[in-house]
Amino acid sequence: MKHEIKHDIPHEASEHRDYPGNLFMVVAPSGAGKSTLVNALLAQDPDICLSVSFTTRAPRPGEQDGQAYHFVSVEEFLRRRRAGEFLESAEVHGNYYATSRLWIEEQMSEGRDVLLEIDWQGAQQVRKQFRNAVGIFILPPSIAALEERLKKRGQDEPNVIARRLLAAGGEMAHAGEADYVLINEEFSRALGELQSVVTATRLRVASQRARHEDLFIQLGIHSPQATE
Repeated sequence: MKHEIKHDIPHEASEHRDYPGNLFMVVAPSGAGKSTLVNALLAQDPDICLSVSFTTRAPRPGEQDGQAYHFVSVEEFLRRRRAGEFLESAEVHGNYYATSRLWIEEQMSEGRDVLLEIDWQGAQQVRKQFRNAVGIFILPPSIAALEERLKKRGQDEPNVIARRLLAAGGEMAHAGEADYVLINEEFSRALGELQSVVTATRLRVASQRARHEDLFIQLGIHSPQATE
């Protein structure tokens, strides 16, 4: 979601817990190809799922509950927020939007990896609660290429494209906050790199320990904290 973030503090800090599943945050300026890459990754990797946001806005034609968004009433939204279920939330043009912390924790506890399409501000807030969240920033090969892609989409007027390019400069300045940076110049290569990041994350010691705790105990593999 692209918006000004209102951060919701959880009742229990998630960052101090290890989960069998991993959390990935994918950030990119408009036109960098984030959604296309994410959809291709989801299509070829059944072990990763996309987080679906909650919203109070009315469904648009063709949108189904639980796919594009979880559509809820304002009353239910506010109840969930008061209960600490949301990772982050915001009000945009009179409608509320939020990412479900509870749903993410449920998926990760069951060993499923979760992917968030999010802006850099939201990524900062997520890291405060999920210390091991993996940030992936997708960049265009150049500003000229980004402008050309925005024009080819045919969705925006020239003045809107100019605003998007201006915003992109501010967004890309935060690419250094991510764990990985992918340059989407050639799609198949960028997709392969994205899958490589996912695979490497799954092989980290913390991830393997959470997924195979009994084996680690049986083999006497200690955590770094236990040996200090």
